[in-house]
Amino acid sequence: MRHLLKHAVLAFICVALPAVLLAQVSVTGTVTDAKNNPLQGVSVKVKNSNIGTSTDASGRFSLTVPKAGASLEISSVGYKTKTLQTSESSAISITMEEDAGRLDEVVVTGLATSVKRRNLANAVVSISSKELTGTAPAQTFDAALNGKVPGALINANSGAPGGGISVKLRGVTSVFGNTQPLFVVDGVFIDNSSVSGALSAVTGAVPGAITSTQDNPSNRVSDIRAEDIENIEILKGASAAAIYGSKAAAGVVIITTKRGKTGKTKLSFSQDLGFLEATKLIGQREWNEARAESLGGKDEPKNAAARAARKAEYIAARDAGKIYDYEEEMYGRKGLTRNSVVSLVGGNDKTSFYLSGGLKDEQGLVKRTGYSSKTIRLNVDHRLTDNIKLSVSSTYLNTHADRGFSNNDNNTVTHGVVLLKTPNFTELHLNDLGLYPNNRYASSNPLHTREVMTNAEDVSRFMTGVNLDAILQKSQTSTTRFIARGGFDYYTLGTNAFFPADLQFQNVAQGTSAQGTTRTLNHNIILSLVNSFTPTDNFSLTSSAGLTQENKDYNNILNVATRLVGGQTNINQSGALTSYQLRDKFQDNGFFLQEEATIMDAVTLTGGIRLDRSTNNGDAKKLYFYPKAGLSWNLTRMSFWKADFVDNLKIRTAYGQAGNFPAFGSKFTLMSIANTGGNTGLLPSTLRGRKDIAPERTSELEAGVDVSMLGGKLNLEFTVYEKRITDFLLQRPLPGSTGYSSEFLNAGDLRNRGMEISLSAQPVSSKDLKWNTTVNFWRNRSEVTRLSIPSVVLGAFGTGLGTFQIKEGRPATEIVGTMGPAGVQTVGDAEPDFQMNFWNELTFMKNFSFRFLLHWKKGGHNINLSEYLSDLAGTSADYDDGDKGGPGKGPARLARMEGRFADTYVQEAGYVRLREVAFYYTFSKLPTSVIKGLRIGVSANNFLTFTKYRGYDPEVSNFGAGFSTNVDVAPFPASKRASFHLTVDF
Repeated sequence: MRHLLKHAVLAFICVALPAVLLAQVSVTGTVTDAKNNPLQGVSVKVKNSNIGTSTDASGRFSLTVPKAGASLEISSVGYKTKTLQTSESSAISITMEEDAGRLDEVVVTGLATSVKRRNLANAVVSISSKELTGTAPAQTFDAALNGKVPGALINANSGAPGGGISVKLRGVTSVFGNTQPLFVVDGVFIDNSSVSGALSAVTGAVPGAITSTQDNPSNRVSDIRAEDIENIEILKGASAAAIYGSKAAAGVVIITTKRGKTGKTKLSFSQDLGFLEATKLIGQREWNEARAESLGGKDEPKNAAARAARKAEYIAARDAGKIYDYEEEMYGRKGLTRNSVVSLVGGNDKTSFYLSGGLKDEQGLVKRTGYSSKTIRLNVDHRLTDNIKLSVSSTYLNTHADRGFSNNDNNTVTHGVVLLKTPNFTELHLNDLGLYPNNRYASSNPLHTREVMTNAEDVSRFMTGVNLDAILQKSQTSTTRFIARGGFDYYTLGTNAFFPADLQFQNVAQGTSAQGTTRTLNHNIILSLVNSFTPTDNFSLTSSAGLTQENKDYNNILNVATRLVGGQTNINQSGALTSYQLRDKFQDNGFFLQEEATIMDAVTLTGGIRLDRSTNNGDAKKLYFYPKAGLSWNLTRMSFWKADFVDNLKIRTAYGQAGNFPAFGSKFTLMSIANTGGNTGLLPSTLRGRKDIAPERTSELEAGVDVSMLGGKLNLEFTVYEKRITDFLLQRPLPGSTGYSSEFLNAGDLRNRGMEISLSAQPVSSKDLKWNTTVNFWRNRSEVTRLSIPSVVLGAFGTGLGTFQIKEGRPATEIVGTMGPAGVQTVGDAEPDFQMNFWNELTFMKNFSFRFLLHWKKGGHNINLSEYLSDLAGTSADYDDGDKGGPGKGPARLARMEGRFADTYVQEAGYVRLREVAFYYTFSKLPTSVIKGLRIGVSANNFLTFTKYRGYDPEVSNFGAGFSTNVDVAPFPASKRASFHLTVDF
């Protein structure tokens, strides 16, 4: 019987195989754009199947389809998707139309699924590589986002080399918890910590503390090299990001790096050369004899000798021609910048690769500061079988940043604070003996400090992501896939701060060496099953389910040594040593389920749930439930729609919830070292932990309408949202009888409401000129809707100078201060009235392109302690300006401040800034066949800023990336840059 069955099967194969082979049709073709230029990397696939390929460098493709008449779907980013029927003909010519409205752009909707923008229920921002780096590259990747993300408020923690950015999406998400979005690179959840270098031990930024967010640290997302990024998708709120669960309350930034392409291997080289300089210098008072004398305190007779000495010092300096501009000497350097990138792209039907390497070297505004990075990336995609594809994304980077000495300072030793207190007629330069004189007006000679101190960060980082996509089942109507993705992010960070004993402010410490090591390992895995069911062309279901696990192991050790022996830097060669260690280790587990239904390619329904538990929570075994739902209805896809001039009219709404883990130290009561009578031991911290602490929860409802008209030449997106944060964390004081001073608790709720409007158009599209333009508008308003404890003042300098307040019924970003007899009142708000950007690209005569981005931030306030310090020192540039016969502006401000009016130094920080401008030329005819493409250009970044703000930069956040942004304390100045660009393709 078995022998007979073998013969029957063999006979069937012999009969059926020729019929199958005859039914298959080989299709070849060429894909070009409207100008007949070949398009590489265009996807060509049989509709509703997994059979497909992509075009090579010449725009050609070859594909075997099951039968003649099969439908082919041709798609590429930036072009409208086309569908056509195959035939017996041997070749097809396809001309792609530009998708000005980006309706066919594919957007991520889940951990393993995506949808076309025309059917999307959320407002998701997509930023392409061209938008990110194609105009005027910024210093770091995160800085390149500034002004490009509707719904975002982005501030610079510092202008120091190596970056440092604070990003808030759709308003305040947390006070003590995480306020920054989750960054995901090729499926890997990466770390974005800001690591202190222990400068607070020298500056006293937080008295008695080694670590501080005011230490001018950089944040680690700045390590990512923008040139390797293909696309960024920003899920701004919980309605879009709920499927990411407990990490998504502040939004999610999904980064996809560049991949290989089939066809001839392509080698590209680009070189940027440029310079940077300070965006603005604030200047100093114009001196004369009377003004110099007044610094001695003219109202106090006992200071007569000091007044006379200052007057004599000024006269001697004036007569000798030694009135200096120390601010120019410190911050006036034009730093040179260099960025070199080489990439290799290629592949065949089985394997494709992207290999790149980059070298960046930038000098800082301050002598002996700068930033350099070395990176290498290899992305490989390999199709093991027709049904199994494996992708690996890996990168190694090494960065070095000399960040100078700036930001908050209570000991008057940092460059910025000292310069604010030091008049330009005093002598700080080397004397004839080769020694720097002590500064009579502050605790430090900044020129000496600059020449001998060290504040460096060194990072070595590996990031590797793996994606396995396997088709487990497929038929004419159903495909089931198993998708496994994940990877790890590991880095070591070394900080080194050194202040020699001969510095003026090191007389007591006799030299300080602060050295730190941080080792961090993040690793995560996402396992998913995805089923696509398409019984008809008018109905499809995409079902996904899976589980996730994320792990983090963070270990930071800081050692601060003083009384250095013989000027040594080793911490073991010191007379006193203080150590600090922070270890943070946790595991999060999640389960998700999502269903997406599309009806007639017009109505899309999405529903999903996420269940999370974490060792960060008070109850590590408790599961927290985060739902999501969305509905979009594209009216133009309905049979009753007749208005041909409207290409797309979609109404949409979405709802979702996401979480935010409790802050470190809120669950457990930490232990502190104590020494009593020579006996060393541990004592509980005065901050009490709570075992019932719960995660903060964000719920968001958004709705909007999208319109595209005139063949995609005019597009409008309008979105409104309400985001509610419940159980947000605060600290409350405790009675002394408890033995503690304060504790964390889930103290209240707050709400953000806002709108986002985007209008894009193509006013001109002709043979010789094409003009694309986009205008975005966004605003947000917050309110504390519930507070179970009395109002909390926190985050800055107290009500005398202006600080933040959490109070029921008031904005979470309001700034309060004492206003004379009226007591504590609102004196400002860190939230701007609104923001707008204006993006334009003009391509003319085929080869020339001109692009620029304007960014307008209306309103919003900063607490400008820098000006207060310079007024107190009598050095402000406008100190003597004012009405004739009246006091100058400096004395008037001080008098108002002394009258207990805190609004004196709370200043509006709006601006209009030319973020990016560039002019490029692309050569279309080259004398050699070796060079396939050549482009040259010039660009400028942040080159023009119009603002009334009286500090270095209105985008300032010296207190780090948390809640207390918009604080200005003598920062490292912001920079503007100009560059020349050359790109060669071989």
